[in-house]
Amino acid sequence: MKKVKAPDFIIFFTMITLLGIGIIMVFSSTSIRAYADYGDSFYFLKKQFLWSVIGIGAMIFFMTIDYKLYKQLAQLGLLVTLGSLILVLIIGTVVGGSQRWLGLGMLRVQPSEIAKLSMVIYMARYLSTKQHKIDKLQGLAPGLLVLGLVCGLILMQPDLGTAATIGGTIMIMFIAAGLKLEYLAGLGLTGISGIFYLIYSAPYRKERLLAFLDPWSDPLDSGFHIIQSLYALGSGGLFGVGIGQSRQKFFYLPEPGTDFIFAIIGEELGFIGAMVVVFLFFLFAWRGLKIAIEAPDLFGSLLAVGITTMITIQAIINIGVVTGSMPVTGITLPFISYGGSSLVIMLSGVGILLNISRYS
Repeated sequence: MKKVKAPDFIIFFTMITLLGIGIIMVFSSTSIRAYADYGDSFYFLKKQFLWSVIGIGAMIFFMTIDYKLYKQLAQLGLLVTLGSLILVLIIGTVVGGSQRWLGLGMLRVQPSEIAKLSMVIYMARYLSTKQHKIDKLQGLAPGLLVLGLVCGLILMQPDLGTAATIGGTIMIMFIAAGLKLEYLAGLGLTGISGIFYLIYSAPYRKERLLAFLDPWSDPLDSGFHIIQSLYALGSGGLFGVGIGQSRQKFFYLPEPGTDFIFAIIGEELGFIGAMVVVFLFFLFAWRGLKIAIEAPDLFGSLLAVGITTMITIQAIINIGVVTGSMPVTGITLPFISYGGSSLVIMLSGVGILLNISRYS
């Protein structure tokens, strides 16, 4: 039996640093709204700190379990995920026009966040056992059907951003498993065509795309989010206006503690602070892929690729939206944005990644 070594320190240090930045920036970006809505400036900070403690506990738990066990539980995890995605469409809580949350007492769980990690685990198992067949229809089709089913249920909520994150992550896993270029090109064209169809089939998505191309054409409605985000980033300059000194968080910038927290980072910490965050995600991606390359088996390698890609793609989409490089979509910044389900799932994924590094 191979000797278990210490987990990857750089991954751990990077995640803890991002988490620390997140706690500080959640307080800074939400204190005004928290006081206005709840009479307590620390309302969101206390909840974020609690979720961080729970997430770190989950990370330690998953770090101590041999990742090979997840290969046996992958199908069960997929069934639980499908059940929760169906259940949320029936009895889920509607927030902001989307039915994405299941209420469990005082807690709310977002099944689509669970779907990100469970799909990575399931596809790592599927591709590691069917690698010799993925260039044949009978080997490729079942995996694509599962992907289509999960993404379809998420799109019904509706949540195009999460569906795109899962789809992009799984495609990278197919590449890592050795899918031929012609199959990959076909899947890519199909995926892009599907995304454009979904955008133009829903008026609000079409408005977001047009606003992304020219936000100043409708500055008070569809372009409002992007314009206020760019104001925040531009106000920060090189070194920022200082922690806690943001002006855009005074009810100008929508969702300053979640989807647009990177804009507050740019405003308060400036270009330098924003680039530090980008560098930390780059460092995370590099170490995650290094763990994947050095993993002792194909399942571990694909699992590491999937987890690393899942977190990196979500960070790219969020930063792309905030900087006006992508159309607006409801995707949070991993480890930094306010939120419970997303934070716990991301930290659980890091725990699995750290466990794989112990066997590399």
